[in-house]
Amino acid sequence: MYARVIVPVPVYDEVVGAGLRRGYEDARTTELFLKQVGWVPEPCPDIPAELRDAPLDRGERAAIAIALKRGSPLLIDEEAGRTVARRHGVPVCGSLGVLVQAYRRGLVTEAELRLDFGEICTRSDIWISPSLCNRVLERTLGRV
Repeated sequence: MYARVIVPVPVYDEVVGAGLRRGYEDARTTELFLKQVGWVPEPCPDIPAELRDAPLDRGERAAIAIALKRGSPLLIDEEAGRTVARRHGVPVCGSLGVLVQAYRRGLVTEAELRLDFGEICTRSDIWISPSLCNRVLERTLGRV
């Protein structure tokens, strides 16, 4: 769906580096995927002054800084990061939005979409509320 996704080094360090140290299988899967598609984590540009004091972690600041520098949209789920990005005019999309786009483009079936949303709703390591999942799924499918 995307020709390339830019992964800032601080995000890679958090997702893959810290994830591998903690034994998270998703971290290994992410590491292998990035290697397979040849996406190399991108160093963070200078953080604009207006982002330095924002209540965000290093990865969120880096991702927003890259999006601002490139004039590109941002894939992000954390609400604080989404709010700051929007305040700076950066279009945002989260995990649910990516799944909805994939469904609308015919890349996943309704059954796959339901399965993915169900997985997100039930996993304790994914902090997306089940009520949000249900609302987005209902809007997308017109029913649940």
